[in-house]
Amino acid sequence: MASSGQKVVLITGCSSGIGLRIAVLLARDEKKGYHVIATMRDLRKKDKLVEAAGNCYGKTLTLLPLDVCSDESVKKCIDSVKDRHVDILINNAGIGLLGPLESISMEEMKRVFETNFFGVVRMIKEVMPDMKKRRSGHIVVMSSVMGLQGVVFNDVYTASKFAMEGFCESLAVQLLKFNVNLSMIEPGPVHTEFETKMMDDVSKMEYPGTDAETVRYFKDVYLPSSIDIFEAMGQTPQDIARCTKKIIESSQPRFRNLTNSLYTPIVAMKYADETGGLSVHAFYNLLFNFGPLMHMAMSILKCLTCSCLRRRTIFPD
Repeated sequence: MASSGQKVVLITGCSSGIGLRIAVLLARDEKKGYHVIATMRDLRKKDKLVEAAGNCYGKTLTLLPLDVCSDESVKKCIDSVKDRHVDILINNAGIGLLGPLESISMEEMKRVFETNFFGVVRMIKEVMPDMKKRRSGHIVVMSSVMGLQGVVFNDVYTASKFAMEGFCESLAVQLLKFNVNLSMIEPGPVHTEFETKMMDDVSKMEYPGTDAETVRYFKDVYLPSSIDIFEAMGQTPQDIARCTKKIIESSQPRFRNLTNSLYTPIVAMKYADETGGLSVHAFYNLLFNFGPLMHMAMSILKCLTCSCLRRRTIFPD
């Protein structure tokens, strides 16, 4: 139970990665300004969170089960919060999907949207009415730079993030009338166990229904390039957690928050050409015509952006 003066923060997807780091960072706040309700679908996966939280667990951090894909689970979770009072909702739960489109089933695509899009919508629908009545609150959505710029072989994941960007851009206008803020966080590559495992898994998979040339480009060109990008430009979950804390503590939180300054030119390129041809052809040439050059460029960038020099994260003023 939150003590007087503490803000109640409910976070989805806290078993690992970004969600875990946000929960622990807020629970360990020196001023004890937050009571964190960390949620996850399967409480059997709580050990990493409990260990990282240390003596904050059971004090400034509590744990609740929550499946964002279930209406019943979402309502039960929010109903179990005292007076259904959530000051800050951080929608972090999400899943990825990577690979040639021909080999992805419709069921897999629907599962991504059920979590990444409809899961967030469920959470917002459940807490938004109470926030509007109180005329206060902050909703944070963990989006992605892929919600702004499409990336080859990430077609369905990118689509789920594009959908969320449009949904939030529309909803933010209404919420301002009720003094409720909505913020999008848009990381680029983030080093997590989830990403590492996914990359390893897809490199070993067969892709029935996909032509051999596409599979070859995916495995021999795209995946090595992705690894280069992650190593040269990747952030850590702790980077994103610190950015999130800055956003929720801002007196005037920004709507969009790109966390990686190295990605700004990529996003800007898209909006510099209304026809879309500039970004489409630039990505095509980088991947299919200038692969070795891209590898060299990423290697140089990796050297230039060591931890002591890199401006890894953009924090709001």
